[in-house]
Parts: sequence; structure tokens; C-alpha cells
Amino acid sequence: MKTAIIGAGFAGLSTARTLRDLGHDVTVYEKAPDVGGVWSTTRLYPGVSTQNGKDTYHLSDFPMPASYPEWPSGQQVQEYLHSYAEKFAILPMIRLNTEVTSATQDDSGGWQITAKGPDGETTESYEQLVVCNGIFSAPAVPDFEGAQGFRDASGTICHSSEFLNLDDARDKHVLVVGYGKSSCDVAAALAPVTAQLTVVARELIWKMPKKLANRLNYKYLFLTRMGEALFPYIELKGTEKFLHGLGRPVRNSMIGSVQGVIARQLKLKKRGVEPKGSFERIARSTVSLVTDGFFDMVEDGRIHVARDARIDRLEVADGQRRAVLSNGQTIPADIVICGTGWHQEMPFFTAQMQARILDERGNFRLYRCIRPIGVKNLLFNGYNSSFFSPLSAEIGALWVAAHMAGDLRLPSDEEQLAATDRRLRWMEERSEGKHARGTNIIPFSMHQVDELLEDLREPIPAMQRFMEWQLPVKPGKYARIVEKVKSRLKGKTAQPSGTPAPQPAPTGQRAA
Repeated sequence: MKTAIIGAGFAGLSTARTLRDLGHDVTVYEKAPDVGGVWSTTRLYPGVSTQNGKDTYHLSDFPMPASYPEWPSGQQVQEYLHSYAEKFAILPMIRLNTEVTSATQDDSGGWQITAKGPDGETTESYEQLVVCNGIFSAPAVPDFEGAQGFRDASGTICHSSEFLNLDDARDKHVLVVGYGKSSCDVAAALAPVTAQLTVVARELIWKMPKKLANRLNYKYLFLTRMGEALFPYIELKGTEKFLHGLGRPVRNSMIGSVQGVIARQLKLKKRGVEPKGSFERIARSTVSLVTDGFFDMVEDGRIHVARDARIDRLEVADGQRRAVLSNGQTIPADIVICGTGWHQEMPFFTAQMQARILDERGNFRLYRCIRPIGVKNLLFNGYNSSFFSPLSAEIGALWVAAHMAGDLRLPSDEEQLAATDRRLRWMEERSEGKHARGTNIIPFSMHQVDELLEDLREPIPAMQRFMEWQLPVKPGKYARIVEKVKSRLKGKTAQPSGTPAPQPAPTGQRAA
């Protein structure tokens, strides 16, 4: 099929390679000047790095270079993705600096893609569209009272992904809004050069040290299947059912022990930054690693944390820019950097098409985080936050290819809708409403991969599953499965979206 892909991050690149290898005619649209998606050089704020070590954060048959540090920088991840696109001849399929402005579907189910690039605006027809622009598509910056006057007085307000030059903060009074990973990363990077740096945090969240008790790499606790099992999934089976049933005291003791170690290690109470509630809440909204040096700078005063507070307004008085906080503090402010999350947007779709993809609350109604039920020739990939984003994107690309080939054995549309709505209700409850419009699956990254592999009829070997309960998941172990599925799909003719999948043969008979 002639296929358009929007976005050239992990999901877009792995989808492009998979579909190209299976004979599809693929064009990738990327509005940035380089590949990488969230790792594009246009979004690399000071201090940005991965949350995973390089051994768990790569595509299955393309490990990160041995020369990279354990936690690669954003620049290194972008270079890694460029090397991947170069090695597997994906670059010729990508139109960089080209933004899709409109994607409309005709009565036959085909797509008209209008895009604006270096040579002007073009419109082309495609049979299939795969949206891979990601859940971090548009920066979310609060509309502060007094913002325009603050800007008119030469103040700066921007998202963390838009603040790219460390020297712009030199000798300035900087406010960083938020307490997630990007906020703490940029705060730690800028604090040594600023006149004053304050982190304004509406709510403190628990953070996970890269090494617990400065010895045990956190991946041995939380990048394993056992780590996922400590938190209750939609349906509890096997050992997970035990851990949240008769074995719950054991599970609670494990969580409590980790909380105690972290509180002592980071000296949270002494530093005045101990979060409210239990460590278990780390899995309810955002899982964030400790930024190197952040808490040391809190202790020595280079970073001040205004906790349980928000910016009420920005103002200019006597020629001085400042922020007035909800706790009554007034703080000098030349630059306000917002690590306040993202909007998940599809601005290229009409309102009518968006209404077919979203539920009444604006959540993405995607089966397996991929398929908008009832919309022909449209699929998504990368619309799920994951600890293992590269692996998740790669398995998602296989699912996309198998769906296009009519190779998946899926329940009816009605059953898919029911399952999707149930997942959304569960996500809303477990995340206290912070589920990024239905795209936040953390900490259940491998559960989602397992569901995709089940649809693909390629569950992982029992021994591999057993080892992943005890040791971190290694993407390289999935390379064989990726190649096996691709070999099965080679030569299959693409099927119109909605074509019934082949059904299993009756017991005792072989499929033709």
C-alpha cells in the first residue's frame, strides 16, 4: 500500500522500516529538520538525558554504541536515531522540514495529505495513514495572569523543550515550573550559572534514584516484570493475583522498604522536599528519576523549591520583573521555564475526524493504543508512554503491518470498543486523572507489549519471561520475534481496513 507516516521519532522510524521491508511504498513527513521526534535537536534543553540505561533503551537489532555512557544524553539519542535511519536506508523516505497541515479521508477510505515544506505546499494521495507524531507533540505552557506585560518588559516565558541555550540564563533570575524530570533536569543544568533559581512545584512527587542506596541500579527493581507486578494491572493473573491478594503484605513491605531507603538516601525530610503520600503514587502519574546533583543543590541553596505552590501572576514593578506565588512569596523572575507537560494533538485532522478518534472526554479511543475503531486505513504508533519506548514502537510497528495485511485475530469492533473504554476508565482512576488523554501506560510497559505479541500470535518463550521477572528487559532478546513476524508477513497482500482476520482452524484440523 502507498502509506504516509507522520513523525520520525522511534515510532515513525521503526514503522517506516517495517512497512518498507514488507513491500509498502512509504513516505515519512517530519516537521523538524532532523529525525528523533522528542529527541530532535530542536527540543534538547540543557541537562536532558534518558531515564533508562542504554542497555534497555534501544531498538532490538541496533544497540546503542559502547562508547555511550550508561544514561545517554539527548544529543546522543538523536545521533543514535540518525544512525539507525542511515543504516537501514530510511532517510530517503523522510521529508524533513515538512509539516502536515491537513489529512482528509475520501469516501473510498483513501487519504489526501497536504504538507508545507521547503518547496512550498503539496498534496498527495495515500491508501494508508499511520500517525506517529507522539504524545509529546505540543508544549503545554500555562496562560499566566500578567504574561503579556511580563513579555513586553523583556521577560521570557517558554516550555522546557524550547529553552535550548544555557548562556541565556546566565546571571538571570529563573523560575522553573513543575517537578517532573524535565523541570528538575533543566533546573540542575542552569542553577550553576543563574543569579537565582527557584523551582515552583504545585505538588512534589516521589523520585527514583538511578542507584538505590548508591549501589543497586534501579533497573533491577523497576525495569523487570516483577517491578511491573508490584502495581495492580487491569486484570490480575498468576503471581500478580497473589501479590495483590494473599501476598499483599509482602508486596506492601517491598514498596515501604524502597520508600524508606529513598527518603534516607536523598535526605528528603532534612531538605524539606519529602512528598506527601506513599511512594506507591510514583506509578499514578509520572515516573521520574532523580536528576544528578539536584538534591545536593537544593541543600546548598543553589536551587530553592517553592513546594505546594503555583504562580498566581507575573508582574513588573519599578522596572523589575517578578512572580507572585500562591503561598504569598514574591520572587524576582527574568525567565519562566515551564516543565508542565504536553498536549497530545492532531491538528491536521478535521474536527469530524477527531471526534471519531476521541471519546466524549477527549481521550484517545485507540484499541491497543493503535487502532481507532471504525476508521478505515488509519492507525497510530507511539501513542503510549513506555519505559521501553523503542521496543514498544517496534512491536507496535509489527502490529500495524499485520493489521494492514489482515493477519491479526482481533475481537469484534464492539468488543474492541468495550475493552478500550474499560481501559480508559481504569487509567482515569489509577492515575488520578493524569493519564495524558489515555496514552499513559507506565508502569505497565511490558503488559502492553505482551498484548500486542498475543495478537501477533508470537508470545515470548517461557524461559525469557521467567528471566525478565528477575532481570531487566533486554530489547535485543526480541529481535528474533521481530524477524519471525516479518518473515510471516512477507508476501502477504495488504487487505482493506476492516477485513475479517483469518480464524483459527477447528481443533484437530490444520489451517490451509
